[in-house]
Amino acid sequence: MFERLLPNMRVNTIYDIDLEELWARGIRGIITDLDNTLVGAKVALATPDLIRWLECVRDRGFKVVIVSNNNETRVAKFAEPLGIPFIHAARKPAVRSFRKALQVLELPCDRAVVIGDQMLTDVFGGKRAGLYTILVTPIAPLEEGFMTRFNRKVERYALSRLRKKGLWHEEDAK
Repeated sequence: MFERLLPNMRVNTIYDIDLEELWARGIRGIITDLDNTLVGAKVALATPDLIRWLECVRDRGFKVVIVSNNNETRVAKFAEPLGIPFIHAARKPAVRSFRKALQVLELPCDRAVVIGDQMLTDVFGGKRAGLYTILVTPIAPLEEGFMTRFNRKVERYALSRLRKKGLWHEEDAK
């Protein structure tokens, strides 16, 4: 059961993702979470490092869309200055928001990846939509809201079960 929470790839940060490898695999679109994936949950705007990374992503030819469970005000304030389309109040892990993101990207599911910090929303939802999933370590876990803290407890239980089955190894993260 918990196998559906296993990401295809694990990295510490978005900066550890090998964009050349993704491109070589035919990936052309990135569906990314916002809070604790791109910036901390309380950080309103993109950092200079993130802006450079996003420019690099776009320069390589990738399309990007943000899919967040957060409200429109939060997501728009972050995404609009960067010129990134977004889907707010996504209700992840609902598949509908991921399908909508694929429409925005104008790509089929085998040409896009999902990047996020939560197994229960980003990974599970992305896998349900048939997408390749990349799990990042949360940037600022102490800033998380009630639902995310609850999800983290469920994730810890799932991780303990996955470790017992030999499916989760700490050294697997890049």
